[in-house]
Amino acid sequence: MRRARAARGGEWVRRLLGGAGLALMLATSPAAQEFSGLARLDPSESRVADTRRGLEIELALSQPVPWRVFTLDGPRRLVIDFAQVDWSGAEAAALLSGERATALRLGRGRPGWSRLVLDLSEPLGLLSAEMRSAASGAARLHAVLAPVTAEAFAAAAKPADPAGETLAAPQTSITADGPLVVAIDPGHGGVDPGALREGLVEAELMLRLARETAEAINRSGTMRAVLTRDGDAFVPLSERMTIARAAGAGLLLSLHADALEEDEASGGSVYTLSDEAQDAASGRMVERHQRGDLLAGLDLSRQDDRVATALMDLVRLDTAPQSERLAQALVASLREAGAHLNSRPRRSAPLAVLNAADFPSVLVEVGFLSNVGDRARLTDPVGRGRIVSGLVSGIQNWAAEEAARAPLRRR
Repeated sequence: MRRARAARGGEWVRRLLGGAGLALMLATSPAAQEFSGLARLDPSESRVADTRRGLEIELALSQPVPWRVFTLDGPRRLVIDFAQVDWSGAEAAALLSGERATALRLGRGRPGWSRLVLDLSEPLGLLSAEMRSAASGAARLHAVLAPVTAEAFAAAAKPADPAGETLAAPQTSITADGPLVVAIDPGHGGVDPGALREGLVEAELMLRLARETAEAINRSGTMRAVLTRDGDAFVPLSERMTIARAAGAGLLLSLHADALEEDEASGGSVYTLSDEAQDAASGRMVERHQRGDLLAGLDLSRQDDRVATALMDLVRLDTAPQSERLAQALVASLREAGAHLNSRPRRSAPLAVLNAADFPSVLVEVGFLSNVGDRARLTDPVGRGRIVSGLVSGIQNWAAEEAARAPLRRR
């Protein structure tokens, strides 16, 4: 939990509370409503309580869902929207304790969205808010507020009647000054070695490249890397997304190296998600990518990593363009770093590891093990260094661009 003085609270609030407010009527008795909730609240593990420095909110959910948080003034309120939570069995009186929040209301906002409203007895600014996923599939929303001046609160609060506004995409993690978490996914592993050529194993090469990329990211000082596997172990595709989500990842980068019967194709390419493969090469990538789960006896055709299919299109209105911009930034930076790229470096395909809706993700095919030149580049520290440099600078350039776009998305 971060410590902050009230005098700094205005700056925190202005930086963190960017979503516009919604004046929606909420029922005060959640049990009286019918819900088709995708997540359920566990009241016994949830609370809204005073702390020595402010107010703390802990909400235990059966699974992650898209969400956002913002404040309204006149009267002062904190609002948290979810898509979607079943409040059945929750009692406001049991959840609420202390004096900084005087009332709590649970109900339904717009169709498909649920809402929690806290009436605040004093101006409180949001220091941090994040939703974390557990290996079990459950999730926790944790938020911390601290006192700010009335002027700072009013400046950050949003209008109470934003006619026609649509809900923003979910925020996997909001922190005031935390590093960007980059999930690096070394393809294959364990029972699925991936491509094999001339004694080289794709799973081993991608793990080495992933570790080198993670080290470079961690040295940057502005980003933090997490690996979806850090050994020769089989990790199902859906679990790779869950690992990224549990780490609070702001993006996922999956690393692969293909192999063809002939050795003509060479160079790297960057994939984003699409409904269907755009060409034969993309179709082959899909078949290879899903083979690992079949080898392990898993049928993931109906899995979506606990993010409801009905919500994916809504959420990807924000994350899909981010993935496209990330792919473009990576291609440009890889080229600038001197990494060898395919003649068609931008591709798309229905790849399962890119299926997470709540953070941008791309798959980087760093080369072809069937090509002698690519094999030499991938086994040479200098060749891998160009790839690492391009990946890291591409992510940094993308992050800077997204930060510049953030004020526009909040309007």
